[in-house]
Amino acid sequence: MQDRIIELVMHSIVLLTAFPVHECAHALSAYWLGDDTAKNQGRISLNPMRHLDMFGTIFMLLAGFGWAKPVPINPNNFKNRKVGMAVSSLAGPLSNLILSYISIILCKTLTYYSGGNSYLDALADVFWYSTILNVGLAVFNLLPVPPLDGSRIFNLVLPEKIYFKIMKYENVVFGILFLAIWMRFLDKPLLFLQQKAFNLMNQLSLWVDFLMIRGR
Repeated sequence: MQDRIIELVMHSIVLLTAFPVHECAHALSAYWLGDDTAKNQGRISLNPMRHLDMFGTIFMLLAGFGWAKPVPINPNNFKNRKVGMAVSSLAGPLSNLILSYISIILCKTLTYYSGGNSYLDALADVFWYSTILNVGLAVFNLLPVPPLDGSRIFNLVLPEKIYFKIMKYENVVFGILFLAIWMRFLDKPLLFLQQKAFNLMNQLSLWVDFLMIRGR
């Protein structure tokens, strides 16, 4: 029972932090590139209620896999449609990697300073889970499969006509992807990629270990 409560708390972290940051990054980058569609709908916000999808939220809490409401983007407002879509799509996963990096820095700092303090240890655990969950969200969204962000980044190497034909069937592809996740077919490749990304976060934050150990 305790493990299930902890699991729900961790999934709630994704819903209340990782998802809003991810979607807000999409909206903000699109606005900077010339498309104000998301801005006009109030999506440049960190308020979770502006981004959460009812069914995606339920699945996230119960199954650990969920989604937020997609940020509306009109590629016709970009000077270069392919580049605009790729950059605005990359902004989401990149924001989660940044959030993951901040989380691992805070986790390490609190761990070194805790001195056995249960409250600090608990807070460090929260940032530890935040590191892992944000890495997982970034890696998953970078898969080159519609409607994930990676498919729009992959658009850069595809002829525009072919890409937009593929996007017409993104709901079908998403259904297949959802089934593959539910049947756990993607567990091993996703775990491998997430481990590589986590190792990168750890390597980039070794300076925290160096400073903390040296300061003792």
